[in-house]
Amino acid sequence: MKRLITATLLATMMAGTALADTTLKLVEVITSPERTETLKSIVAKFEAANPGTKVDIISLPWNEAFQKFATMVSAGDTPDVMEMPDTWLSLYANNGMLESLEPYLAKWEHTAGLTPRALELGRDVKNTAYMLPYGFYLRALFYNKKLFQEAGVAEPPKTLDDFVAASEKVSKLPGKSGYCLRGGPGGLNGWVMFGATMAGSNKFFNEDGTSTMNSEGWAKGLEWVVDLYKKGLTPKDSVNWGFNETVAGFYSGTCAMLDQDPDALIAVAQRMKPEDFGVTKMPVGPSGKGFTTIGFAGWSMFTTSQNKDLSWKLIETLESPEGNIEWNKRTGALPVHTSAEKDPFYASEQFKGWFDELADKNIVPTVMPTYLEEFAFFKDSLAIKTTQQALLGDITPKELADQWADYLTKAQQKFLAKK
Repeated sequence: MKRLITATLLATMMAGTALADTTLKLVEVITSPERTETLKSIVAKFEAANPGTKVDIISLPWNEAFQKFATMVSAGDTPDVMEMPDTWLSLYANNGMLESLEPYLAKWEHTAGLTPRALELGRDVKNTAYMLPYGFYLRALFYNKKLFQEAGVAEPPKTLDDFVAASEKVSKLPGKSGYCLRGGPGGLNGWVMFGATMAGSNKFFNEDGTSTMNSEGWAKGLEWVVDLYKKGLTPKDSVNWGFNETVAGFYSGTCAMLDQDPDALIAVAQRMKPEDFGVTKMPVGPSGKGFTTIGFAGWSMFTTSQNKDLSWKLIETLESPEGNIEWNKRTGALPVHTSAEKDPFYASEQFKGWFDELADKNIVPTVMPTYLEEFAFFKDSLAIKTTQQALLGDITPKELADQWADYLTKAQQKFLAKK
């Protein structure tokens, strides 16, 4: 009897030791100090609810995240759970590295409360939820009311012509520019929005898989962006600007207009009075339509995780209505739960521009072709290099359009050949 009791105690102690040794690795890639602190706060609740389990948070700086994470993966250093940008989803899902979340979603009490768009985008690859989006990033136009008034701009631009006219007036003010151009990391959205708006279409490919990027309309839109820079309507050093630089350029009053997602509102609202800036719909082009990018990010689980059920519990905590709304209030994305619509935070005047866009049939939310395995490299490497070359005059806008079309045509035709 004593042996049985002793054996039972030893087994219990060993089980406790094993539990205490359970560590999950969580990688975040769209980072900022505030985002990381918010993530730590939500993770702490998970750890409290799962005694003995610890979460090791690894934060990769966004400007270097794609390369750094690829290096981790190639070295076999994969996480249990990671923050998955939309542009990376196809790359890792198609390589069999991500666990399907479908079995978990089938049993999750909050699945029915997710917006249809969340499930649709999470199932972007093979109609399988290899990622559960936590929020949407929809571009709208920030504008500086004080600079507009000083420059004699009566109202925010409604068309691309209005946009140029406003930029020209503001740029005549000493040390001021019209537009906060994002010429560095993450700048692809702006080029796509203005290219599609000038073209009057957000169609990326023809039926045979050839890219539309060097069609007359798209090429004209890319040239339009280059002209903004060459005419001095954007800051000279904006050729290298990423997210932080463009947002700082706006709230510091260096430039009067900024196209950005709701996450930029956090920094802007902290540094500008509500009456000094506004957020409105993106301008329309010659067709009468405007095309604004909608992106998303979420949480994925790697197939190499040795603790899949526990990893899902972590995703569950992050994605619950409570965790998701707390996260998005601090990070600026639009939440994925329908219940968030009742939250007073999102009913504020500051969010009006984004909700106006969603309600306007002439403003078309555009999802980039993130389903292509090659898209992550295109967005985070090739697009940055080539747009900077075009801005600096090393290549022509036509050469830029042709390079993009050539790369994307090969990627699309490869995709079509597998179907």
